[in-house]
Amino acid sequence: MANFDVNKIRNVAVIAHGGAGKTSIVEAMLFDSGSIDRLGTVEGGNTTTDYEPEEIARKITATSALCFCNWNNHRINLIDTPGFINFIEDARGCLKAVDGAIVIVSAISGVKAETEKIWKYACEYEIPRIVFINKMDKDTANFSRAVGELEKSFETEAIPLQIPIGAGDSFSGIIDLIKMKAYKFNNGKALESDIPADMLLDAEEYRKKLVEKIAESEDTLLEKYLEGGELTQDEIIKGIREGSLTRRFIPVVCGSATKNIGIPQLFDTLILCLPSPADMARISPIRGKDLKEGKEVERKPDEKEPLSAYVFKTIADPYAGKLSMFRVYSGTLKADSNVLNATTGTRERIGQVFYLLGKKQVPAQVVCPGEIGVVAKLKDTNTGDTLSDETHPIVFEKVKFAEPIISYAIAPKSKGDEEKVSAGLHRILEEDPTLRFHRDDETKEMILSGMGQVHLEVALERLKRKFGVEVLMKTPKIPYRETIKASAKTQGKYKKQSGGRGQYGDCWIEIEPLPRGAGFEFVDKIVGGVIPRQYIPAVEKGIVEAMHEGVIAGYPLVDLKVTLFDGSYHSVDSSEMAFKIAGSMAIKKAVQDARPVLLEPVMKVEVTTPDETLGAVIGDLNSKRGKIQGVEPQAGGNQKIMALVPMAEMLKYANQLQSLTSGRGLYSMEFSHYEEVPGHLTQKIIAEREAQKNEKTEER
Repeated sequence: MANFDVNKIRNVAVIAHGGAGKTSIVEAMLFDSGSIDRLGTVEGGNTTTDYEPEEIARKITATSALCFCNWNNHRINLIDTPGFINFIEDARGCLKAVDGAIVIVSAISGVKAETEKIWKYACEYEIPRIVFINKMDKDTANFSRAVGELEKSFETEAIPLQIPIGAGDSFSGIIDLIKMKAYKFNNGKALESDIPADMLLDAEEYRKKLVEKIAESEDTLLEKYLEGGELTQDEIIKGIREGSLTRRFIPVVCGSATKNIGIPQLFDTLILCLPSPADMARISPIRGKDLKEGKEVERKPDEKEPLSAYVFKTIADPYAGKLSMFRVYSGTLKADSNVLNATTGTRERIGQVFYLLGKKQVPAQVVCPGEIGVVAKLKDTNTGDTLSDETHPIVFEKVKFAEPIISYAIAPKSKGDEEKVSAGLHRILEEDPTLRFHRDDETKEMILSGMGQVHLEVALERLKRKFGVEVLMKTPKIPYRETIKASAKTQGKYKKQSGGRGQYGDCWIEIEPLPRGAGFEFVDKIVGGVIPRQYIPAVEKGIVEAMHEGVIAGYPLVDLKVTLFDGSYHSVDSSEMAFKIAGSMAIKKAVQDARPVLLEPVMKVEVTTPDETLGAVIGDLNSKRGKIQGVEPQAGGNQKIMALVPMAEMLKYANQLQSLTSGRGLYSMEFSHYEEVPGHLTQKIIAEREAQKNEKTEER
């Protein structure tokens, strides 16, 4: 396949909230450009980029997919990204690999919270964007309302380059405000004509706003415009491109993906308004850390430069092996070559390289600067790694993904499959950096954490499909703690005589509470040898082991000071084991007399919600024993609530917030501190813990 000049390449992410029509737009673009010969639909489950069974079943994009097409001698690399909140971090990772984005906004629902979140991700990378207002063919579609929401939410002026002809059932085409021509569509084919008489005034008003915005960008143009001179077509086109690349305004176009209306004009706008890799290198130079010099260096999108490529996504395939999607920033990456993984310091053998069209692999011999490609079976390369020339090692900064917000305990359906579950999940984790998996030493559970319940369900469906392992999901156990509120003294005495040598250990301890988070302190105040020095560590060990197992509900005991101050021993029967048992007995007795309480983890929670659901969300947090710390206004008519909420109340919050805010609310949380559990809940937790112990005893 022929390689394209770097100025003729456009690397573009298609981003939006779930259901705005991203996958349908990409499908129409592939069809109109001739990359595919059949126009698939999301409803039919036969689109090019939503090919995973989990996506087809749910009719959502769950993982970013790569494809390409050619238009007017340009190579367009498209990444269809997820918009559903559980998977939106995947889009964040892919935005690092592109130079521009098409933001899809529904003409019905407008801008949603997810749109705002992903817009912020694009701002982090400073990439230019154009907006395509989709679904103009649907009832209640409203172009001007959608444009107004854009400006309000993103605080940037939105400048339409097109306006729709009609809306809903009457939507039939678009008016191009640059050419001042109308395009009516029939079966995806556009027929150029003059602007309808009843729309001419509207078109002239929009055109005037466009020209004024361009004139403002340059003093000579403004002077010319104010003196009554018309801007030339070339000046207008140049102004649109410069305004878009510098992000002074948002170019807006419109159409319908499912009716295949406005797609050719979207292509033309994309090429005009979004940067090539060479443009982007001028706007935001490519920089990384030179490992030899230890300083930041710049790379240019030039074949003569040393190779540098960034792996932005990984696909775990049980048959083809690991597939690594990469963007070449400088130099060339060739098939059958050796490269350095500069992130890990290991050499990698590059076998075959190819382009992806959904799941279809198109072989390539070389991937040039600015291009996006895929390589299979790299041994030590993961998402976020940098591949480089061995003699010029460079590392690019990795994407920092959000921390997981929900966790579930998982267990294999078939006994003995724990290792298969663990091995399969580690492969799934290779392709999804937002998943976390670990074994909880305290609860002995396997814990899977992710961005929401649907995220975890999809991950486990993939685990079953790809690696043949089925698991059950259940709410994880809360890591409660135990502590004391008063001081107490007690004796722990272990004496056992059963023929032959006996066992004898005797110790007196005092326990007292420490400040929250202080941990455990052991003080030795033995004098006069009442307990021989060699047995004192055994007393401490017995105390520590008993603390780990807990006293009142079987949870670890924390934040207390234990002072060993007296005891006795037997010259023949005393042993380390006897004093270890005595220490364990002493702490268990002392805790009962020291007003023991349960502690629960409290989370620092931040919730972003639209203004209209603020009261409902605050009320819900209060009902969860939450303490509101403050509320801050956010852009786009949203509010951010800061609160402290017990973890036990937050386990299923993702679904509850979605219901309260109609899918527009977002939240994040992290551990803050431990707090005492209210008395009425303590008794309930102790009773549940006792029931669990009894169940285990019966099973044995």
